[in-house]
Amino acid sequence: MLAAAGALYTIPVVDQFREVSIVTVAPNGGNSELFHINIPADRVMIGATGKDGDVPLELAWPQDKVFENIGTEIFKVRNAKDAVIGVAARTVAKEGDTDLTDWVIHLPARGSLFVNMEPQPEAGRARIGKLRTGSREFGDLSGLIAESWVSGSASEDGVPRGRIELRADYVSASSLVGGRAEEQLR
Repeated sequence: MLAAAGALYTIPVVDQFREVSIVTVAPNGGNSELFHINIPADRVMIGATGKDGDVPLELAWPQDKVFENIGTEIFKVRNAKDAVIGVAARTVAKEGDTDLTDWVIHLPARGSLFVNMEPQPEAGRARIGKLRTGSREFGDLSGLIAESWVSGSASEDGVPRGRIELRADYVSASSLVGGRAEEQLR
């Protein structure tokens, strides 16, 4: 058993490929990274109560009243080279005229990010969200995520085409100098 454990430790059974991160240094000392999601190609799942067009078609979204104003989407996430590098889930809960939106972005070789978005974007601007927590390489970071829609070509089947762009601007909590991350990133 010791020999088997030693062999498994020294000879990797799985050699996962990690796409190189495309990170730029921001003028404020933080880092920026751009992710995107091609719609409809990168949509893995969409579900909401009383809404037609669930993906996959056989999805049985709960019809309970608790889920009445909640919708969830799961996407593939791509980097600037258009390579798939992870998955993301966006959950939207409607409260009156307000959309409460959260993102969970998981990049398998790097970690995960949890982001709360502003209820409504300003006209013509991206919706901004705050990085609430992260794991592994994102665990010590603070920052903002901007979500914007870039329209693509018109579709014949009525499905919107384009892409969701997620721009992450983050700084290490240990590098903050007398201020909050949001102030340094804006």
